[in-house]
Amino acid sequence: METIRVKILLVHNAYAKFSGEEAVVESTSRMLVEQGHEVLQFTRNSAEIPNMPFGKLRAFYSGIYSLSSKKAMRGLLAEHKPDIVHVHNVFPLISPAILPECNKAGVPVVMTVHNYRLVCPNGLHMTNGKVCEKCCGGKEYQCLLNNCEGSLFKSLGYFLRNYVARKLKLFKNNVMRYACLTKFQKQRLIDAGFAAERLAVIPNMSDMQERKNEDSIGDYIGFIGRISPEKDVATLIKAAKVNSDILFKAAGDYNRMPNLPKEASKNFEFCGHLSGNELRSFYLHSRMFVLPSIWYEGFPNTLLEAMALAKPVVCSRIGGLPEIVDDGVTGLLFEPGNADDLTEKIRYLWDRPQLCRQMGQAGKEKALQEYSPQKYYKRLMAVYEKAIVCGPECPDNDF
Repeated sequence: METIRVKILLVHNAYAKFSGEEAVVESTSRMLVEQGHEVLQFTRNSAEIPNMPFGKLRAFYSGIYSLSSKKAMRGLLAEHKPDIVHVHNVFPLISPAILPECNKAGVPVVMTVHNYRLVCPNGLHMTNGKVCEKCCGGKEYQCLLNNCEGSLFKSLGYFLRNYVARKLKLFKNNVMRYACLTKFQKQRLIDAGFAAERLAVIPNMSDMQERKNEDSIGDYIGFIGRISPEKDVATLIKAAKVNSDILFKAAGDYNRMPNLPKEASKNFEFCGHLSGNELRSFYLHSRMFVLPSIWYEGFPNTLLEAMALAKPVVCSRIGGLPEIVDDGVTGLLFEPGNADDLTEKIRYLWDRPQLCRQMGQAGKEKALQEYSPQKYYKRLMAVYEKAIVCGPECPDNDF
């Protein structure tokens, strides 16, 4: 399949702020073009919503079923005749209404499952700061009853778009292959009734692997990512208060939790959003990387970047994270939300710089072997091949 050149239509509704998902879409598109494939794009951006007349109301309805997106997809398929459609995200401006058009045109659809939105309306399996699975089994109305989004209007929209998509079988009848990020995520979909033969595991790739590392062991504990409740930076702050002789730094936008810096001790520094060389320097000058998430996570790019730059990782034992971080080999796992356990694991590694180097090197080797762009490409093309060979018709499984 690697020698065959295909025409791919990438579909993605970008979030209002750049995220790891956008980074994956960009790197995937770039990689496919470099390999000689033709890549077309059908994209929208949620940043458009505030500037649209009645933007929130239009996003509410388009997330459920967008006739304009359906028409636009029909035109793209007729004009460009792609070999395959690769969907990343369709909410809220594109909607799953585009998927039957692909089926009608005889074009197979592959979907990368970046989160848990296929079975959980908010995509996090989390509400009120805790893991939640109430919506599983066709109970999307729980999103509204629990007001998972903190806004009845928004929670209603999330409930309706999942309910309509399930009832009309928009994903079920029109997506040929799903690319899950972890085995854990794959099993979640199987448990929800998705056909196992239509599910593959394609971890994200790291594109920082070929760069030379510096020799510095690092002089602080680093966190990178959106600073929001599910990332549980609050627990990291508690660990910092106990380890008062260690400097902690968090890079990321904290607009969702503007009062969090007030809770931090003097040895905890909020650095704001970083990118490019500043971001790389942040990784390189940290002694270890910490991810204290209390949700299932997808496949955090920050973990790959830290590992690729030979940094040991301390992260929560939750969801698919133990598949990425090998406990005692490439880093240490701790119980999610347990500040005492996190404090202990950080202190243990901090006091053993040689072990940090050893685990960091093991992580780099794993990144090179398992998460290289070459391996990602091989896995992706295998999924494309199966979808193209089998065609757009999908087995009629209930979920």
